[in-house]
Amino acid sequence: MTIDVSSWIYLIPDLIGEAVSSNEWFGYVALLLAMFLENIFPPIPSELIMPLGGFYVQQGQLQFLPVIISGLLGTLLGALPWYGLGRLVNEEKLEQWLGKNGKWIGIGSNDLSRSRIWFNKYGYALVFWGRLIPGIRTLISVPAGVELMPVLPFLVWTGAGSLIWTLLLTYAGYFLGDNYKNVGNWIEPFSSTSKVFILLGLISFITFLILKRLRKN
Repeated sequence: MTIDVSSWIYLIPDLIGEAVSSNEWFGYVALLLAMFLENIFPPIPSELIMPLGGFYVQQGQLQFLPVIISGLLGTLLGALPWYGLGRLVNEEKLEQWLGKNGKWIGIGSNDLSRSRIWFNKYGYALVFWGRLIPGIRTLISVPAGVELMPVLPFLVWTGAGSLIWTLLLTYAGYFLGDNYKNVGNWIEPFSSTSKVFILLGLISFITFLILKRLRKN
């Protein structure tokens, strides 16, 4: 029996819609749960969830602030299991497990290794910037746990980066209205540009530190 994961994923907007139609507060809970699952199961795109929340705000069915809070709380709760896994599990064993079973959750051992390398290079700030980079967003929590990053700074940096992303997607859904489903296409150039600027900024910062150290020597 073959499970069509993509079909299941694209049922999420319908389920959120039913929750909103039933009760406003059920809608907020549905958004929270969807963003939680988006962090646990990376193939679920946040571009599918928060713009829908923005659309319902435009329609007057939901309120803006509770939508943002729901998305942010779901993201923070979803980041904690990966962070906890990093603290509890040996990284080598985790890489072996992902190599065998990662295809079921859309993550490979190479993704984990890449996240670890980035964390070692750029430190705690990467937890913030990583929340804005697709492909890094979820797994950056693992090296943070492996490196025993304190919980409070982890939540602060994760929350700050996630707040920007959540606001961006919600505003996009609000302004696009009925075309909220096209947010993925609309935001892709911005996402790609952001990745370039973030990477250039990080490289510039590291270069500055190296030059500063060389001058001292």
